Amino acid sequence: MKKIIGMAAAGAMLLALAGCSGGGGSTSGEGEAPATEDLIVGFSQVGAESGWRAANTKDIQAAFEEAGIELKFSDAQQKQENQIKAIRSYIQQGVDVIAFSPVVESGWDTVLKEAKDADIPVVLTDRSVDSADTSLYVSFLGSDFVEEGKKAGEWVTEEFADADAVKIIQLEGTTGSAPAIDRAEGFADVIGSDPKFEVVASQTGDFTRSGGKQVTEALLKSNPDVDLIYAHNDDMGLGAIEAIEAAGLTPGVDIKIVTVDAVKDGMQALADGKINFIVECSPLLGKQLVEIVEKVVAGEEVEPRIVTEETTFTQEQAIEALPDRQY
Repeated sequence: MKKIIGMAAAGAMLLALAGCSGGGGSTSGEGEAPATEDLIVGFSQVGAESGWRAANTKDIQAAFEEAGIELKFSDAQQKQENQIKAIRSYIQQGVDVIAFSPVVESGWDTVLKEAKDADIPVVLTDRSVDSADTSLYVSFLGSDFVEEGKKAGEWVTEEFADADAVKIIQLEGTTGSAPAIDRAEGFADVIGSDPKFEVVASQTGDFTRSGGKQVTEALLKSNPDVDLIYAHNDDMGLGAIEAIEAAGLTPGVDIKIVTVDAVKDGMQALADGKINFIVECSPLLGKQLVEIVEKVVAGEEVEPRIVTEETTFTQEQAIEALPDRQY
């Protein structure tokens, strides 16, 4: 009898151990959620292509450290194949949640299905995917990029209300990425109704300062009489400033500039009058991401779309905001 009881106890222990070492987290709410200190989250970042991205990475890492949650971090260096490889590594490691900011919108269904099959919930941050199967991720936390483009367009229509014709160069973000697609769409939605606004050239600067400079240098040669540059982020706008000055022109005066992000370097350029208007896109998503992760592993409902609150800045507003700017 003692032998039978001992075998039963050993079997129960093995079952308990098997339950603890199973794959990823679950949103079903069945069983006891893992303690915060036991959670492991895999996060795949786009890269370090801009001041915004650096601030985003720093904020996310700090938020998870403060929460006492282990964060496995990978830098995709703006390559989708690196990101897919990282996500598959997280699946193999059996993390509780996977979060990532997609390099581009398309081509994610296969790897996200692998995560779903492994019962590991996925959270999108900053950028979305274009998958028709929304069950492949539990939530998308980030800005409304279309709205950002519209805000930029609205400023342009007001600033050039009395002009007869306005020639515009658009510096696009990474080709195929959600912010590049949506910011262009929102901008076009606003200015497209007035034929006096003409986008004479639109080319990717890949969200980098060097890319913004190189593209602007080339495009100014074929469009010397351009009135405005609309850059999908501050870094490309800062690169455009260098190119405009190298051409012997005054940025913010001879050629006006509107950008998106509101990182410190961009805000300083706005305060100095070299940029004319900035639409904010906050990189401080860390605390909200931690909250989503904690709810997901606890089996609680989370909103499928969580939009960050953001504003816009004129020169005067930038001067006022700069001393307390966190990024």
